[in-house]
Amino acid sequence: MNFEWNEKKDMLNQQKHDISFEEAQYAFADDKRIIAIDKEHSNEKEKRYFCFGKVINEIITVRFTIRRNKIRIYGAGYWRKGKKIYEKENKIH
Repeated sequence: MNFEWNEKKDMLNQQKHDISFEEAQYAFADDKRIIAIDKEHSNEKEKRYFCFGKVINEIITVRFTIRRNKIRIYGAGYWRKGKKIYEKENKIH
């Protein structure tokens, strides 16, 4: 998989959510990851998605889209709702 992101957004994300997009890309390597469509932020021009995956024993949510056959990350963090979805789908108690 090829990833890309805006460096400025990455720096802002690190300040706000304490995770870099470089780290966030590893959520996609989790065999148990969950990919979901972000219906609220998708439109006819561009679909947006969530990836809920484990990175270093923490479940993170990565917001992304696909552009020019690359996964473009535009947000990542430790989202409680994402953790809940991941645990429910993977039957983790």
